[in-house]
Amino acid sequence: MSADRKLSLKEIVDDLLLDGVIDKKQAEQFLIPARSSSLEIHPLVILAQQDWQDKKTGKPLTLESLTQWLANKVELPYLRIDPLKVDVTTVTGVMSMAYATRFKILPISVSKKKVVIATAEPFVRSWENELVHVSGLLIERVIANPVDVSRYLNEFYSVSHSIRRATSDTKAKQIPGVANFEQLIELGKSGRLDTNDESVVHIVDWLLQYAFEQRASDIHMEPRRDNGYIRFRIDGALQLVNEMPTPVMAVVTSRIKVLGRMDVVEKRRPQDGRIKTKSPGGNEVELRLSTMPTAFGEKLVMRIFNPDVLVKDFAALGFSESDITRWDKMVTQPHGIVLVTGPTGSGKTTTLYSTLRQLAQPEVNVCTVEDPIEMVMPEFNQMQVQHNIGLDFASGIRTLMRQDPDIIMVGEIRDRETAQMAVQAALTGHLVLSTLHTNDVAGAIPRLREIGVPAYLINATLIGVLAQRLVRTLCPHCKTPTEIDPDIWTALTKPWKMNGKHEFYAPVGCDECRNTGFRGRAGLYELMPMTASLRHNITPDTDASAIRRQALKEGMTQLRISGARKVAMGLTTIEEVMKVVPPDEEL
Repeated sequence: MSADRKLSLKEIVDDLLLDGVIDKKQAEQFLIPARSSSLEIHPLVILAQQDWQDKKTGKPLTLESLTQWLANKVELPYLRIDPLKVDVTTVTGVMSMAYATRFKILPISVSKKKVVIATAEPFVRSWENELVHVSGLLIERVIANPVDVSRYLNEFYSVSHSIRRATSDTKAKQIPGVANFEQLIELGKSGRLDTNDESVVHIVDWLLQYAFEQRASDIHMEPRRDNGYIRFRIDGALQLVNEMPTPVMAVVTSRIKVLGRMDVVEKRRPQDGRIKTKSPGGNEVELRLSTMPTAFGEKLVMRIFNPDVLVKDFAALGFSESDITRWDKMVTQPHGIVLVTGPTGSGKTTTLYSTLRQLAQPEVNVCTVEDPIEMVMPEFNQMQVQHNIGLDFASGIRTLMRQDPDIIMVGEIRDRETAQMAVQAALTGHLVLSTLHTNDVAGAIPRLREIGVPAYLINATLIGVLAQRLVRTLCPHCKTPTEIDPDIWTALTKPWKMNGKHEFYAPVGCDECRNTGFRGRAGLYELMPMTASLRHNITPDTDASAIRRQALKEGMTQLRISGARKVAMGLTTIEEVMKVVPPDEEL
């Protein structure tokens, strides 16, 4: 095997010129910084900083595109590292951090026979024979961009070291073999677990920052008999991120409970808490914490409320122009009730917060009563429900009524007393916004009747109802045109008339979307403003189907049609729409 040599800027520039990626003038300019550039900076990074275009394709010469070019040049597979698909504990056991840092290599995956190693230096190979001899595994080299190799090398080994250290500490401090729930409670009470240990602090910090980077909406920490699982919910789907010994997860959970000002000792009952921190970009992010006792310890779920995601304009949420116009008309009424319906996780909170932020002008007093407060907003006054002192939604509304409010947001109408107080607030000249759990807009009225609101009060106060769902959107980087069955499309869109020609797309999968074919989510909306004819249908024997038929006659867009429009716009697929529309809207 020839002696190791690192890539030089001149070598790469010459090859790029030879391949027609850059021209001679660019090559000369590329080499200007080469004489003074630090040897520690990889040549591909220097080239990517020039912000020039590929002469062949016209596309920018980014670090990723240059890395792909290098992989093709040296005839090795290209890999974009996805940290969510790396078993950190296993790969960091292949070699030491010092060895990986010395050769700037990073193990990516390990099987019984083979280990995949990522590098950005294809001509540094002296480590191969040593690693084969020590590990007894075959080596498969792949090319990855140098920034990722360096970054994840530090991250993976740092986190792995913290977990191993926390594991050894817990073994030293705890009774061996502790795995069942009852014993874990006793250990928590005895105070043997140190939540301020440096390793535990590092694991928690890494976990939160990592979740922000990966656009996670929730973090799940789930203890099992031997190992606990950490999973992120990204674009509505859970993905396994890491595993750690259950005793270590118990300590990490305790650390998070301390940050959330929760009772660390109490593990027998569910608890709620919140943490305010910052994302890697410096933005303030709030996390809502919820614990639940399970057979092997406390399960912890952290819901992430990123202001950049939570509060958007209505077009970014997925509202059509006509929806925006009608919604604005509903929420700018001086008094009455506006309801947002849909299952848990359908985006109701995002819609309400975006609306309240728009309505919260200096001359308006906006007050909320929530359980819990999803995110603290400076634009309005928020009150937290506290059942332990008798402060529920109904008493919260009663208190807000004495605070001279213009607009009141009630987290959820779930019982008769809350509904009656909301109606009372609407009757006395306030605009009330709230949520209700129903499948569609028409179902909101029978639901209010079931709770105990008389038909005449619904008639007098209800301004309108919005039903919504979230649907995954196709990855813009890899979606591909496709054909769909005309009969299925006709059935889906009936009675909507599709004007013009539309191109339909199918998911493919790429590095940008982790090979799922989807990236991000958008809302589907069904909006029903109350009209005189609709109010006529609200009787003591209200029939949801009759209300729905009348709303459709008056031009209401169904959730199914809202989804079909997004399919026609090339944003999603029919299959994704049919996953979320209510059963009575299926084909």
